[in-house]
Amino acid sequence: MPKISLGHINFVNCLPLTFAIETTNMRSEFNIESAVPAILNSKIINGELDITPVSSIIYALNNDKLKILPNVSISADGAVQSILLVSKKPITELDNKKINLTAKSATSHCLLKIVLKEAYSLNCNYEIINVDMNNIISNEAEATLLIGDDALFSYHNRQADLFYYDIGAEWKVLTGLPMVYAVWVVNNEAKLDKADLKFAHDKIVQGFKDGFNNKNLAIESVLNKVSFTSEQISEYLKVLNWDFTAKHKEALLKFYELAYNNGLIDKMPKIEFVEVE
Repeated sequence: MPKISLGHINFVNCLPLTFAIETTNMRSEFNIESAVPAILNSKIINGELDITPVSSIIYALNNDKLKILPNVSISADGAVQSILLVSKKPITELDNKKINLTAKSATSHCLLKIVLKEAYSLNCNYEIINVDMNNIISNEAEATLLIGDDALFSYHNRQADLFYYDIGAEWKVLTGLPMVYAVWVVNNEAKLDKADLKFAHDKIVQGFKDGFNNKNLAIESVLNKVSFTSEQISEYLKVLNWDFTAKHKEALLKFYELAYNNGLIDKMPKIEFVEVE
């Protein structure tokens, strides 16, 4: 029987699972594809992956093709460090200004648009680009949205003449809720039975637990590959959460509600889980 094809985000926010993949049998048990969220988003929709994490807005846009794997997400309750708006001006002065959006994700685009509109009543002009980290804000833009390790690097290496806004913190102020940045989804066309789904689910959930329980070893394993200190990675992992509880569901539905109200999605999706028990 073919192995389950499993997507994996190659950012520090999935480090516990990355460590589990590299130190257990997961590499031999699955066909694993590591990539940035935007690539995984495309591959699951096109049927090239069976299971993968996706930007949470992707589920809302494609929930006729996908179901959510329960008990796992990438979330944070407040400041997240890795969804960062870097601006030449204070955020209140960005009305009608151009903002560059990283091409690496999709949820962050919607989240920023919601925050700027709902919290600050701003109407901005947006362009999706491949960000040059040596010139984060191109000349014609006033701000750039960064995600993942790019955002985390900027968070720890700030330029004195720029303004930095943690969009996770802004969402918390706006809604009082955590933010669900990514969910694991199953393609409805995947030839997987309940036993396959349970196997994959258990490996992913346990992988995060085991990796976090061995956090110091996990951090040590990537120090020569990333531009962060062990203290910075440890601090970052403390703000992240990989569960999917009733509170996470409430938060995700609020995100979808505001996305719908702002014309970012055509309809409110139902949150449907695959059965793993």
